[in-house]
Amino acid sequence: MQLEIRPDPAEVGRARRWARARLAGSAIAADEPLAETLVLIVSELVTNAVVHTGCPAVLRLCLPQTPAPEKATVRLEVADGSTRAPVPRWAECEETGGRGLALVDGLADRWGWSPEGAGKRIWCELDRRDAPDGAAAACPDGGALAYEGLAYEAV
Repeated sequence: MQLEIRPDPAEVGRARRWARARLAGSAIAADEPLAETLVLIVSELVTNAVVHTGCPAVLRLCLPQTPAPEKATVRLEVADGSTRAPVPRWAECEETGGRGLALVDGLADRWGWSPEGAGKRIWCELDRRDAPDGAAAACPDGGALAYEGLAYEAV
């Protein structure tokens, strides 16, 4: 599934709505923490493409279909026409931007980028993990904790 993105900030909201609509036909429930995390990352990566490249972009989602295994991987990609590599920044407290890739790094299980044609493709993957109700579960790679019922909301 893919969505063409124009270099216009209004496209970020459209990309979030599109991602939520795609979730409706997948094995990821809209109220699942993974769904909100996915929408937040869509928002960050599309914002980066729109704001920092000024080029059209393409958003792609690979979602597990119903029925999905207990553990499934969601992949999202944003391809744009800029050859500039994505560089995570350390934003100062007062700055209103500059945290997008740090957020993606903290929320995604894996992410990276690669040159593609005359531009690049930024990708990330999120693994669905089941945890006991209300409990914290350590990530298999020793990373951060995942809490059942904790969600991030992109508005």
